[in-house]
Amino acid sequence: MADLDSFKSFVKKNPKLITFVRNNEMTWQKFYEIYDLYGEDKEVWDKYLISSEEKKSDNPTTSFNFSNLLNMAKNIDTDKLQDGITSIQKAIGLFGDMLTKDKSDDSTYTPRPIYRKFDD
Repeated sequence: MADLDSFKSFVKKNPKLITFVRNNEMTWQKFYEIYDLYGEDKEVWDKYLISSEEKKSDNPTTSFNFSNLLNMAKNIDTDKLQDGITSIQKAIGLFGDMLTKDKSDDSTYTPRPIYRKFDD
């Protein structure tokens, strides 16, 4: 259990490892086996962690670029976006209908007296 806790703290120090798992390039099991065999040896982990260090040196300040915006726009699936907008519009319409319901509709209903039967 101590090895697992130390591995968790190592991953917290190096969040770049999470992207490899999310991109299905590696699994947590493989990372743990490497950690169990070699520990925190820098030479072993360089191929997984060096790219994050290079990005930090290339772009010292994180700024918003128009090219970043265009790249994000290229990755948007328009069909899913349209489906999401449509479902939100339907939900807003239903909620609006519930709020704007006339009270006059409720006044037209007259409950049947308890002591009377249907055939009376």
